[in-house]
Amino acid sequence: MAEEQNGPQGREAGADEVGHRLWEREQELRSVEQAVEKLCREFAAGGLKIGELLVFSGSPGIGKTSMLEQVRRIAGARQDSTVLFARGSERQRKEPFRVLRQLLLPVLSDLDEAEHKEVFGSWENIVAPAVGLAPPSDEVERMLDPQSVRDGLDFVITQLAPRRAPLVVIVDDLHAVDQESLTWLASFAVRARELPVLLVFAYRHEFEEEARPLAAQIAERAARKHELLPLNPVSVAAIVHGEFAEADDAFCRQVWAVTAGAPYDTVALLREVRDQNLEPVEENSPRLRDLAAAARGQGRDYWLDKLGITVIRFAWAAALLGTEIREDVAAAICAQGPAQADESVRVLRRMRVLTSQPDGRLEFVHPLIATSIYQSIPPSTRTGMHGMAATVIENSGGSLLTASRHLLETHPGEGDDAMVRKLRRAAAENLAIGAPEAARRCLERALNEPPDEEDQAEVLFELACASLLTDPGATANQLRRAIDMEPGLSPDLRVEAVFRLSEVIAHSGDLSTAAALCLDESERAPAGPGRVRLLVAHLLYTALQRDEENGPERAARVRRLVEEVDPDSEAARPVRALYAWDLTLQGGSSTEALRAADAALVDGRLPRSLGWTNTTWNFELPALLGLCFAYNDELGRAEKLFSSAILEFEIAGWSGGHRGFAYFLMGYARLRRGFLPEAEDFLRRGLRIADRMGTGLPLTWNLAGALIDTLLSRGRDHEAWEVAVKYRFLPPYHQTALLLPDVATIYGKLLISRGDHAMAVEVLAETGTRLDKRGWRSTVHAPWAGYLAVAMAGLDLPSARKNGDDAVARARESGSPSAIGTALRLAASVWEGAHAVELLQESVGWLGRSPASYEHAHALIDLGAALVQVGRSLEAEEHLYQGMELAKHCGADGLEVRARNVLASAGLRPSRPQSPAKDTLNPQELAVARLAVRALPPQRIAEELQLPLGVVKQRLAAVHRKLGTGPEGLADALGFPADGPGQGG
Repeated sequence: MAEEQNGPQGREAGADEVGHRLWEREQELRSVEQAVEKLCREFAAGGLKIGELLVFSGSPGIGKTSMLEQVRRIAGARQDSTVLFARGSERQRKEPFRVLRQLLLPVLSDLDEAEHKEVFGSWENIVAPAVGLAPPSDEVERMLDPQSVRDGLDFVITQLAPRRAPLVVIVDDLHAVDQESLTWLASFAVRARELPVLLVFAYRHEFEEEARPLAAQIAERAARKHELLPLNPVSVAAIVHGEFAEADDAFCRQVWAVTAGAPYDTVALLREVRDQNLEPVEENSPRLRDLAAAARGQGRDYWLDKLGITVIRFAWAAALLGTEIREDVAAAICAQGPAQADESVRVLRRMRVLTSQPDGRLEFVHPLIATSIYQSIPPSTRTGMHGMAATVIENSGGSLLTASRHLLETHPGEGDDAMVRKLRRAAAENLAIGAPEAARRCLERALNEPPDEEDQAEVLFELACASLLTDPGATANQLRRAIDMEPGLSPDLRVEAVFRLSEVIAHSGDLSTAAALCLDESERAPAGPGRVRLLVAHLLYTALQRDEENGPERAARVRRLVEEVDPDSEAARPVRALYAWDLTLQGGSSTEALRAADAALVDGRLPRSLGWTNTTWNFELPALLGLCFAYNDELGRAEKLFSSAILEFEIAGWSGGHRGFAYFLMGYARLRRGFLPEAEDFLRRGLRIADRMGTGLPLTWNLAGALIDTLLSRGRDHEAWEVAVKYRFLPPYHQTALLLPDVATIYGKLLISRGDHAMAVEVLAETGTRLDKRGWRSTVHAPWAGYLAVAMAGLDLPSARKNGDDAVARARESGSPSAIGTALRLAASVWEGAHAVELLQESVGWLGRSPASYEHAHALIDLGAALVQVGRSLEAEEHLYQGMELAKHCGADGLEVRARNVLASAGLRPSRPQSPAKDTLNPQELAVARLAVRALPPQRIAEELQLPLGVVKQRLAAVHRKLGTGPEGLADALGFPADGPGQGG
């Protein structure tokens, strides 16, 4: 067993006097022994998903700490286990990640270099600062998403657990754990069963309001739950007789009565009896109630009487520090020299107040003693000592994060500028480790100091930013106050504040207000980059609105801005990105739109100002650039951009809506490309993120719409409808925000799949009217005209054909192969005979030149079916086979089944005759195979073909996989003579 925490903790007060036995806890101890035995036995047998959660709860002093000490003893006796221990502290509850640091820092700091890399993976820069292995980032603007820190912790513990398994994680006083640690522990409790880990938690039912849902979640997941009950009179009598063999029965009975059977109170009372030299007989029983009240209350007079003024001041300093107390730090806080501090520690150990750990640090024997001593500090003294503690911790090399919790306890109102600076730095560090609530507390305290008048608006701005990821409503209110405050923000910071406010408003769905705010401020701002930034934001938010009063006029303003802005300025590329998006949605030349998109890049890459995590412009503009590429058949470039978004958001620790939106973008690109299972996976991952963010968000609509489209393409119409029902995917959709791709068109497709053609016609016709009003004719963004033709076919065939022709005409304006091919396929669906064949042949030709493999498969199968209808079955066969294989590659199960059915109905073989296995090899693989048959080793093959050895090995693996044989059978599988080709030469 590796005890990863700093040695055994002091047992509950009085444990030495009554021995190791815990009275009336036999059932609980058996439960612990069974849980530890099960964990170790099943791990030894190869089990990994064997985790369990064990909880102990009860009132203060009921014996939880003693019980956990026994858990540590039982688990520690197993040579094959690792025990991690931490304890919550009421004084340190506002120190973020404190308990996780106490748990994980010893074991993580003990990893060798190779293990460290494997355990942390790509999460090093996110998790290491949170657990105290690295200092917070120096990047002032950096703000980690708390969810990302939790995700990183999940990864780290998942990698760590098997390496240190079986793992026993013990947390005492869970009710006093800091919120950041508790939130992760609650989520980890859900996943613990997937790992070789036993979690053991103990707590009182005294959780703060915001922690109660987490406590309920933990209790619900516990496989073994034990509520510790008071001791009965017999057990209390046994404890009394252990201290006073001569105690009479009446005295023992009164001890039980006044302590209500609480072990801690019982031991504390007996200590008072001994200190008072009280004889344990019935005549003295009336005095027990007063002694018990004094021992339980343990106020200032009690401790002063026990310890004296010098020793009690050291005890106060220790109580301020909480757990893992350094003697030199406590001594500096209470202004005691080394000799006096040593004497104070000796007295406190003798009085069973403090205990020493093997590493030399001190700890209170029981959490209740620590609480009692802390509460005995006079309020004015306590405030001054907290201020001293902050200074001493900083001077002794401690972190500002630790010192800041003491600063929060000092009285504001002195206008101390140094205090404000420290609190602002602490807030920045808290943001950098993913603790925005702690940052908010620091900045609120800084405002109450207060800061200098000229700094107040800036501190308020920082407070607003601290709430950005967790409380957008509070952020908006604070930003408004900062903007309106006099003296106000600097011009640059005012632009930043307005931009942030518009961002919060826009992401809540109110794009019109966000756009108006930016326009109003742009008219006030002096000429320069700030003004252009606000104007571009105004035009962007207007473009992203669901409805727009004058879309062509706004597009004209964007064109004018492209011409007006200095082409070498930082603002030029965002303007070009917006211009490229307009060109794309207008459905004009695809070449022109791609040229504009390229002009927004630098050497084919996003400029720094348009980076996914750059806060100058945020993620909307790079997203629109990527969608320009996706809409215009440059899907490889789009996927490259979107994969970089996922990576950058993960590195930056943005695991909420940002990463959910990146999953949407990648899922949509995969859908356009025809990689349907991958698209579904990305979109469902995004929806899981969106679900925990709330309901009715634009992100949810985007994800749900793209997932419905993907499921329809896979032929899983019933599942698509279930998603629509779950997310209430129906008009009026989102009231204000533009959704991508056009959700009304997707809803129309969904109605067609359910046979509700009349409603589909109504929905799609309204969509066309709305988009035409804006001048948006892109048939990729919204192929409404083609699907309107499909919906109308059974209701008004001439109008259906007219709409089909209109869809083709719109698509030809763009010149995009996928747009034209898809429009032709849809137009052909309302025709029969030779004209349908003609349209589909052209469709297949266009789609064959595009990356839209699903649409290509669909057109091939449609063409095959049309050829069968006109009696050209033999010609149809090859198209159906190609379409069926491509549909299978895309994961379009419904299309594949349809192709088989058409083949069967035409009297053709439903499956293509198997080609020789060697025909499945591409030329590069065949070249490697020919040399491998000659028994050449991979290194020689690499030299012959002038290829890297790794590439040769990959191609050899593909050869063996495709041919289904090892080296010995390679010649036969390739149809070569037994001695292989070219043996003579």
